[in-house]
Amino acid sequence: MHRRPLGRGRVLALIGAGIMLVACLLPWFAIGGDGDLPTVEQRAFDGSGILVFVAALLTIALVALPYAMGDRPVAFDAWPAYLVLLVVAMLGIVLWPLLDGRLELPEGLLPGVAPGWWLAMVGAVVGARAVYEIHQRPTWH
Repeated sequence: MHRRPLGRGRVLALIGAGIMLVACLLPWFAIGGDGDLPTVEQRAFDGSGILVFVAALLTIALVALPYAMGDRPVAFDAWPAYLVLLVVAMLGIVLWPLLDGRLELPEGLLPGVAPGWWLAMVGAVVGARAVYEIHQRPTWH
C-alpha cells in the first residue's frame, strides 16, 4: 500500500486543531480573585466554545480519513470541508464572549486571565492558513 505524504496544509490543519484542543482546556474567562473573593473561571465547555472542541476533533478525523480508506481517494477530503470546520470553530470563538454577558466584564477576557480564548484564536488563524494551503494544493503531493 502506498502511503501519501500529508502535505503542508494538512500538517497546519493538525497543528491548528491541536492548538484549539489545548485552548479548550485552559480558562476562557476569569473574574475575581481580589481580596477575599475566589476566582471564577470558565472554560470552552461553558458555552459555545464546545464548537471549537468538536471542530478540532473533526479536523483531526478529516486529516486521518484518507489513511483509513486505504488507496481509494476520498472526495470529502478537500478544502471546502476544512473551511466548514474552520467556520464552525470561528463561530464558537466569536459567540463565546457574547453569551451570558461576558462582554460586560471585559477584564475577564484579558490574555493574562483568559489564555484559552486567545489561544483558540491563534489556532483558528493557523487553521485559516491551512485552508489556504489546501486550496492552493488540493491534491496529495
